[in-house]
Amino acid sequence: MNMNFDLYMDDLLKQARAEMEASGYEQLTTPEKVEKALQRPGTTLVMVNSVCGCAGGIARPAAAHAVHYDKKPDHLVTVFAGQDKEATAQARMIFGEDHLPSSPSFVLLKDGKAVAEVGRYEIEGHDPMSVVVNLQAQFEEYCEEI
Repeated sequence: MNMNFDLYMDDLLKQARAEMEASGYEQLTTPEKVEKALQRPGTTLVMVNSVCGCAGGIARPAAAHAVHYDKKPDHLVTVFAGQDKEATAQARMIFGEDHLPSSPSFVLLKDGKAVAEVGRYEIEGHDPMSVVVNLQAQFEEYCEEI
């Protein structure tokens, strides 16, 4: 029984990672990759990925669609909570003391500093388009037109 669950989880994790990569998000799997990526100049959207069925199933499509906008972040990255634990912890440390750790979630950084976020409470129970609208409002405020 455990073996079937492990295979199911492996498939789910691969699919969740693949969805983000197909949407143009760079996987940050180590603290070193996080440190380097989140200190880049410009704007960076971090999607804290999760296998949580309901919220993750809303956040990943929202992440994919939000970036189809006139203004969007310079960099798209993702860490995977519960999987790449050290990378996620490093990202959350960079997000700062005011960051409420949740997954899935989004954090927008400008020149290495968190300026906006969308927490799980703004994802779970909402439809993907409301999350897209929320993210695009942040892009409008903090990002340059592409």
